[in-house]
Amino acid sequence: MRAYERLLKYAVVNTTSYDDREGTPTGEGQFVLAQLLAVEMETLGLEDVFIDEHAYTYGFLPATPGYEHCPAIGFISHLDTVDDCGGTDTHPQVIRSYDGGVIRLGGSGRVLDPEVFPHLKDCIGKTILTTDGTSVLGADDKAGISEIMTMCERLINERIPHGKISVCFTPDEEIGHGADLLDLEKFGADLAYTVDGSIPAEIDYENFNAAVARLTVRGVPIHPGTAKGRMINAMRVIMEANAMLPEGEVPEKTDGREGFYHLTGSRGNVTEAVAEYILRDHDADKFREKKEKMREITEALNRKYGEGTVTCKIKDQYRNMAEVIAEHPVVVEAALRAIRAAGLEPFSEPVRGGTDGAQLSFRGLPCPNLGTGGYACHGFYEHAVAEEMDTCVEILLQVVKEFAAM
Repeated sequence: MRAYERLLKYAVVNTTSYDDREGTPTGEGQFVLAQLLAVEMETLGLEDVFIDEHAYTYGFLPATPGYEHCPAIGFISHLDTVDDCGGTDTHPQVIRSYDGGVIRLGGSGRVLDPEVFPHLKDCIGKTILTTDGTSVLGADDKAGISEIMTMCERLINERIPHGKISVCFTPDEEIGHGADLLDLEKFGADLAYTVDGSIPAEIDYENFNAAVARLTVRGVPIHPGTAKGRMINAMRVIMEANAMLPEGEVPEKTDGREGFYHLTGSRGNVTEAVAEYILRDHDADKFREKKEKMREITEALNRKYGEGTVTCKIKDQYRNMAEVIAEHPVVVEAALRAIRAAGLEPFSEPVRGGTDGAQLSFRGLPCPNLGTGGYACHGFYEHAVAEEMDTCVEILLQVVKEFAAM
């Protein structure tokens, strides 16, 4: 079975995760897909297939005889999809022998336009998977799941020699919890790859350092008619705090390795107001400076309006995996050779976000990220290219071969 055929099967399972729910997984549909995958893994011939109480789904291929000495390699993708654009009540479309024109997304009135998505101009004659314009497709990350499953099928059917292969499909990645409860001892891998990127030639091993910050202002409410010299309007103080941040260090004015302060929410009244930010930077020193800037603003406003007027809470989220990967260069070098063996020139760009691989790397499992052939994730225009998914499978197989040769 080709990877895109699996994606079509998995895409129709609603596996939305929800940031406002407690527990793991936050959407029961993730268990539905986990059960489907577990049955399929057992049918293919994977061993020790297991779903835990949080929907983490494990499967293993023991090393072929004579290859027990090779590093154990893990492959990870996530079950869930974002709670955007109608969730994943998904109705995929398959466009065969794409003619290079505009693709109409069902009856939604939306179109996939190659002028907006220029890579489509290189996809003439290929098979394109899209939504019907009413939901996400779910290629993020069911394309990755499909490719890992297809890789396993080919390893078994084609009797390709390999070391131990560990597979895990994780829940709730889209809300930042995919790596939280992955049992590394059970997983038993020495190195791993998340399969959750986009372009097949990419390998990601550098991501943001990340934190969330919350400013809370306690105002002094006074009748506006007698407020002079007495009122402290909490909302205006929040606005003042925001104005003290560097004007150009926001997402809409930065790219590459440039970090930012991103105001994600603000609410309140005269009495109390809250502003929430995410802080991001690839550079560890600059990241620390951003957190210190939030504290400096808090102290300055408290000097102006009185101690305790403004409080600031900062919580680290994840760190740049590059510092861990640098200590394990083989995990990147093997992937680079695998991508070249598939006829592509590999490239890497700093990820302007996070990845399960970052958390896993700092938990002791070096884990860069590979592409899937999926594009425009988290929106109505999400799509995947069947032939590029095939290429991603070839890259995964070549990664296995690289480690089997060690």
